[in-house]
Amino acid sequence: MSVTRTGRVPAGGAGAGRALVVGEALVDAVRHPDGSSAEHPGGSPANVALGLARLGRRADLLTWLGADARGDLVRRHLEASGVRVLHGDRTPAATPVATAHLDPAGVATYEFDLEWDLPSTWDEDADDALVVHTGSIAAVLTPGGPKVADLLGSRRATSTLTYDPNLRPALMGDPADVLPVVERLVRGVDVVKVSDEDLAWLQPGVAPAEIAETWVRTGPALVVVTHGGEGAFAVTSAGARLSVAAPRVTVADTVGAGDSFMGGLIDGLWSAGLLGAGRRAALHDVDADTVQAVLERCARIAAITVSRPGANPPTRVELDEPTTDAQPAVDATTPTLPTDPKGAGA
Repeated sequence: MSVTRTGRVPAGGAGAGRALVVGEALVDAVRHPDGSSAEHPGGSPANVALGLARLGRRADLLTWLGADARGDLVRRHLEASGVRVLHGDRTPAATPVATAHLDPAGVATYEFDLEWDLPSTWDEDADDALVVHTGSIAAVLTPGGPKVADLLGSRRATSTLTYDPNLRPALMGDPADVLPVVERLVRGVDVVKVSDEDLAWLQPGVAPAEIAETWVRTGPALVVVTHGGEGAFAVTSAGARLSVAAPRVTVADTVGAGDSFMGGLIDGLWSAGLLGAGRRAALHDVDADTVQAVLERCARIAAITVSRPGANPPTRVELDEPTTDAQPAVDATTPTLPTDPKGAGA
């Protein structure tokens, strides 16, 4: 069943249009080393949409949420920051759950209880998207993954396409089976952000820089590789090779760090007037100084995110404050559910 929509080519101005984010929204059940726990809205693509909305962008999320208490929690959380959650013709029986086990350093490992698909139609018009983003579970897990790929293909004539593999080994099986799916998506998009951990799982023993160089020759204008607390580097199809250090902050946890970096990357390219299919050639010719400035801003966004618990990216006001270790704004707090399954609507 097709999940495509067609529409006009959006205006090319830096502030025009919307972002369409396609992928999972779920509940993160966070388990701390001391045995305490809490539930927060999450999901990599949902976090990207949230980050964009908090940076002042018009962001739509096409996702797969249940009609339950957890689904209501996620919707309220996203809509409170300005994300428009698109309403589809079908929903899952229950909202997906990811259990994040935090180690003493705040680093998360995940277990998942979810299914992933896409609605075949949705009510709201999202045809003015300057950029379409996907990643993580949504791009790989069937039956939804192939539909996401089809949707991306249908938007290439109108939108910049961005992708963050954000792989989940607990769900995705053998990396030898996942690698062709990832590489196919990479070839079809304009911008890729990937972590060194993803690359180590996909292609163990191969240097991240070598993989990035290979990928950028297959189609993208920009490939960015993040190294957690060590920062990130980028390669462009125009031949630039750049790096950025991560600001030093006290880490609460790393949940949502990569997603906030991805949102910052989209926002930065948006501000530079490089989004929309009509700007594809300009994106391929982007100068090193522009990319460097975008990377530095992304690093600051991620640093603010890891300085506080949960996937809680900064607002534009916070980002413009002089200190990196910002406190959450009043409207940037993350709602929680009780961890009792009955209270959580399970």
